[in-house]
Amino acid sequence: MSRKDSSPAPAGYPSFVRALMLAGGCLSLAACSNGADKNKAKGPAEVGYRVATESEVPLEVELPGRTSAYQIAQVRPQVSGVIEARLFEEGAMVKAGQPLYRIDASLYRAAVNQAAANLTSAQASAQAAKIKADRYKPLAASQAVAQQDYTDAAATARTAAASVLQTKAALDTARINLRYATVPAPISGRISRSAMTVGALATANQTDALATISVLDPIYVDIQQNAADIMKLRQALASGGAQAKEPRVTLKLDDGTDYPLPGTLEFSEVTVDATTGTVALRARFPNPRGLLLPGLFVRARLSQAVQNKVVLVPQGALTRDARGNASVYVVSADSKAIARPVTTTRTMGDTWVVTQGLSAGDKVITQGIGLLKPNGPVKAVPEGTKQTYRLGAPGAKSSDAK
Repeated sequence: MSRKDSSPAPAGYPSFVRALMLAGGCLSLAACSNGADKNKAKGPAEVGYRVATESEVPLEVELPGRTSAYQIAQVRPQVSGVIEARLFEEGAMVKAGQPLYRIDASLYRAAVNQAAANLTSAQASAQAAKIKADRYKPLAASQAVAQQDYTDAAATARTAAASVLQTKAALDTARINLRYATVPAPISGRISRSAMTVGALATANQTDALATISVLDPIYVDIQQNAADIMKLRQALASGGAQAKEPRVTLKLDDGTDYPLPGTLEFSEVTVDATTGTVALRARFPNPRGLLLPGLFVRARLSQAVQNKVVLVPQGALTRDARGNASVYVVSADSKAIARPVTTTRTMGDTWVVTQGLSAGDKVITQGIGLLKPNGPVKAVPEGTKQTYRLGAPGAKSSDAK
């Protein structure tokens, strides 16, 4: 026997081998234990559901619109002359009848004086003619004067009386023209900048207005609605799928903020615009602080009816296939997840408005959808219940999940 074969084994060699064997056995037992735990943990998927209820929701559409003044009046001169003074502050509020411009009134004042003098002359002539006719009347009756002379005198008296009326009318006209030399505000509102300055010649027939007055409280919003949407609404009302309600309009401003005051729908056009296929609507909004200005672009949210017998489903609970068909998962009577095709065309807040496919009492799965298998078993609990929504036996002990 060689030295190598006859050398004794290292001290402790058997205990070292025993330790390795013991460790390997523990690992095998742990693996078996974990496998058993995993098999034990498998079970129905835990999901949360919501019981479907039929609701009534407003039929709302969001439409583009532009603001326009409630009333607009252009300030125009009705007589010609040089502007002597501007009597208002540009951009200020003015009241109806307030003087805005003063036009040189020299010629119109002279015309009034002339018309007054003509009236005095006509009145004197009429008085003389009447006295003469009154004197001839008894003389003609006694045949002291010819009947023709009395007839002529009476005609002259009536002509003089008519002349008095004519000169009175001329005097009224002259006074009106003199009054027009001061240009008043036709309505109350906010006035624009002046288009003409002091010293400019204003004419009665000029095309340009001196200024423009706008009434901004309340204010109009002109809206365009697609004619096809109006037809759908009328069909829904006729079929009973919706009920008419008092129209309500709210605004979203161009910067995305909501206008705080609601409006009312004033009228809807009876014809469709052939070029755009839309119908013009007009809404009226209070504007006490003057926030809305004419020509402003806004988005109007219009509610005209209430949709009946619909189900609201959270957006996360609805899925679509490659063709865009919508479906939701419901819990069947034997606790399985069944895909249910539904019909929906719009959202309301964070929910889909489902018009077909769901009935009151259906359990719509809203939580744990990613764990579902079509027609697979589930353990469904009301949504919001504290749970893990995982594949596993609910209520498994913490030692099982290790």
